[in-house]
Amino acid sequence: MEIKVPLTFGSLFAGIGGMDLGLEWSGMECRWQVEINEYCQRVLAKHWPNVKRYGDIRQVFSFDLEYVDVIAGGFPCKNTSNAAAIHGKRSGLSGPESGLWAEQYRIIVANRPEWAIVENPLGVDTWAETITADFQRVGYAVSRVPISGRGVGAPHLRRRLFFVANRDGKRLAQSGPLGSSPAESGERGATERDAWLSSLARVLRVDDGVPGGLHRRERIQCVGNAVMPQMAELIGREIRRVACQV
Repeated sequence: MEIKVPLTFGSLFAGIGGMDLGLEWSGMECRWQVEINEYCQRVLAKHWPNVKRYGDIRQVFSFDLEYVDVIAGGFPCKNTSNAAAIHGKRSGLSGPESGLWAEQYRIIVANRPEWAIVENPLGVDTWAETITADFQRVGYAVSRVPISGRGVGAPHLRRRLFFVANRDGKRLAQSGPLGSSPAESGERGATERDAWLSSLARVLRVDDGVPGGLHRRERIQCVGNAVMPQMAELIGREIRRVACQV
C-alpha cells in the first residue's frame, strides 16, 4: 500500500539540511526548519526557499509551528558524544549545548506529531534510557536504531543513534537493516547518490552525502555537525513503510 499524500515534517537544529534532504529523498515534505546559525540559515534558504524558518529554538513556541506528521532533529552533541568524553566535556543532557534536548522535547510534547526522530552520535546511548523514558512519559513508543556511515556506503563508521518515537505505539523493524549492528545497519546497494561520497572524500576529505558548493572551511565545519542524508532517508522510508501498514 502506497501513501498517496506525502508525510510532512518539521526540522529542529536543521544545520545545513542533511536530515531534511534525506527525509525528502524518502518521500516526505518539509514544512518548517529551526536553526540558529546564520550561515546555515543562508544555506537552508538557498535549498528550501519556500520553507518557513525560525531561529533560536528557545524562542519558538508550539503556536508558531504548523502541525506536521514528523518532527525531526538532532540536539547538539557537544556534551554527549564520545569526543566530548575525550576532551572532558561530557556533562550529558544537563550540559550547556546538549541540554537543548529539553527544548526539542518541549516542542514535540506541545505539538504531539505522529512521529518524532532524534539523532545523535554514538555516545548518546549513555543517556538512551533517559530519552526513552521522556518519550514514554507522554505516551510514545520508542525504537532505537543504530546506523553507521559504512552501513550506507561511506568508507568510515560515523556511528549514529536514532530514536524514532511514535504516538500510536508503532515501532520500527527490529530485524533486517534497521536491526543490525552500527557497522552494518542500513547497508544497501550502491545508487547514484552514494557515488557522491567518493568524490566528496577526494575533494573535501569528508564523506557526508550532502551536495557540494559550500566554501571549504565553512563547509567542513557544517558537515561535521550534519546528519548524513542516506541515514535519514533510511529512517524515513521505514517510517513510511510502517505508516502504510493497516
